[in-house]
Amino acid sequence: MSSDPDAQPTVVPSALPTGRARALAVIAVVVAGVCGALIGHAFAELQCTGDCTTWKGVGLVVGALIAASGVAVVAVLTLRAMDEWQNLAARQRQALDETDQ
Repeated sequence: MSSDPDAQPTVVPSALPTGRARALAVIAVVVAGVCGALIGHAFAELQCTGDCTTWKGVGLVVGALIAASGVAVVAVLTLRAMDEWQNLAARQRQALDETDQ
């Protein structure tokens, strides 16, 4: 494989969403996990009488997992939709630029 010093590097468009969008998605998943944990703990506390630390802990973990995984699915679908919209807009701009010339 030879290297030509005059060759221009090939730019490959990235399918990754922006860092800001990914950070917001992670924050949304964490917040949903915390809220789910609180709801699961409260639900277990309502159902149990006496010392039920095990069941409260189980409710906490299960609630956090369910809420976080649900929001994670929505976040992934949203990030994919954003990428598709950006690609579509770029293709439309390119098509308009080609017709103007």
